[in-house]
Amino acid sequence: MKILALDSSGIVASVAVVEDDILLAEYTVNYKKTHSQTLLPMLDEIVRMIELDLDTVDAIAVAAGPGSFTGLRIGSATAKGLGLALEKPLVAVPTVEALAYNLYDTKGVICPVMDARRNQAYTGIYRFCEHRLVTVKDQWAGAVTELLEELNGLGEPVTFLGDGVPVFRNTIAEILKVPYSFAPAHVNKQRAAAVAALGMEYYKEGRVQTAEAHCPDYLRVSQAERERAKREQAAEQAASSHKSEGEEK
Repeated sequence: MKILALDSSGIVASVAVVEDDILLAEYTVNYKKTHSQTLLPMLDEIVRMIELDLDTVDAIAVAAGPGSFTGLRIGSATAKGLGLALEKPLVAVPTVEALAYNLYDTKGVICPVMDARRNQAYTGIYRFCEHRLVTVKDQWAGAVTELLEELNGLGEPVTFLGDGVPVFRNTIAEILKVPYSFAPAHVNKQRAAAVAALGMEYYKEGRVQTAEAHCPDYLRVSQAERERAKREQAAEQAASSHKSEGEEK
């Protein structure tokens, strides 16, 4: 079984190919350029380096969110385009689950933390049980303080990873009462290899979708949508106020 995987959900762009239990190739970049500039050239380079015939892949796994709205759209559009062109199914792998899978068989609980701005994080709580990833609490968007109190309640050692770690490190130190550690550099960000490996497990379980049906899971609305909603609400309030004034006259 051969899985092509893409992850552009955060600040890292990553492409990988996994065949059975072998990582054939992985190309990961965490440096300045936007994913629209990097993702397809990275894929082209992998195809060239391992002489990959894209028709031989069984499925395309993609980090399906949450994460950067723009990054998710780029990854989703790329995966959908490949799926349609190659007539291959897609495997939508939740971003936070793929992050947790980086720390395979780690003891205690695993807590990916992605910076969602405004003192919030995209996060989830996981553990490994009999070599399988188990969800303690599914991915969600919320205040970091709420997450840390929940971890205190579990009373177990925690390993953190994700781009939110440097943002919330001081808050973690102030609030968390259980033992904790931070994953090292080679496994503390998104990796397409983890998306591919977990995607392969989901593929075997039949958790696939068509390219047409795939769409990212943003978990919350974008800033642009929030601002539009505020403008519409303000306009409705102004119209209602104007109408009330007219009725009074």
